[in-house]
Amino acid sequence: MIGAVRAPASGLASFPALPDDVRLVDLSWNDLTEVPARVAGLGSLEELRLDGNRLRSLPDLSGLTALRALHLDGNELTDFPRCPPGLETLSLYGNRVGSLPDRPGPSLRHLSVGANGLTHVPGPWWALTGLESLNLAENALTEIPAAVGGLTRLRMLDLGHNRLAGVPAELGDLHLTDYLYLSDNLLTEVPAALGRLDRLTYLNLTDNRLTRLPDSLGAMTALVELRLYGNRLTELPGTVGGLRRLRELHLRGNRLTRLPAAIAELGELRVLDLRDNLLTELPETLPPRLTQLDLRNNRLRTLPARLPALDKLDLRWNKLDGEPEVLQGLRERGCVILR
Repeated sequence: MIGAVRAPASGLASFPALPDDVRLVDLSWNDLTEVPARVAGLGSLEELRLDGNRLRSLPDLSGLTALRALHLDGNELTDFPRCPPGLETLSLYGNRVGSLPDRPGPSLRHLSVGANGLTHVPGPWWALTGLESLNLAENALTEIPAAVGGLTRLRMLDLGHNRLAGVPAELGDLHLTDYLYLSDNLLTEVPAALGRLDRLTYLNLTDNRLTRLPDSLGAMTALVELRLYGNRLTELPGTVGGLRRLRELHLRGNRLTRLPAAIAELGELRVLDLRDNLLTELPETLPPRLTQLDLRNNRLRTLPARLPALDKLDLRWNKLDGEPEVLQGLRERGCVILR
């Protein structure tokens, strides 16, 4: 019995011979243009990896009852593949599948259909309560239904790079832990219910049209990284101090004129990116463990009398009055200062 056939990035232009009892086939990153019909008869096949080829069609794979994972990212497929009901992982990122079938596979746990030009997700897909990860990024979706709140096993959700003008409050019903991407949409606000995502560690809301954030942001106490650059924020809620585990806060390219004093309560923060804002001053106290502070292109004339033990401080394109004394102490500790 041959358990696996692996030949990724091997320059293959045609499908090799495969033993009837093979369980794993990895032919990713080759030059394959078709999958022979005989593959549909590999009854022991559990995992098929064909990412990064030039496939335009597939045979009917619905009879492969042992198949649990099918990886097809980066091909040229235009039709959704016919899959067996027991399939748990399906990756179709970066193809040309313009629509999803009305009936999804009932056993799916991991689904990636980003970058396919989708404009709509049929209702039954939002009833896949076994889903643990869902990637719908880089499509043309304009709305997400309230039914998304029923996907309570989701740990990862990517809705970035779509055309969403809003997201439902039911997102707050999810139990996300790993990440939530909502970047590069048309959002002007996010629902206060997002504050209920108190297990989430990474939130990306970059490149939207946000002018404010809900006070409930401070309840997202598991956040380690928060990305908000490329919006229209003029202030942060004072509740931001509740994000005690936050290590990176990215605010580049907003319209911030000041920071709340509560920023000092971010005891684990290491990276603070504030470039391209309208800051005229900083709070007297900054997060104590901060190591990288980017203040490029603001309107600062002065600095606080004390700064954390930074490794890097970027002050370019500000017009400071003279040479603040605090900079000499940072240099003596080895901080890289750019002016």
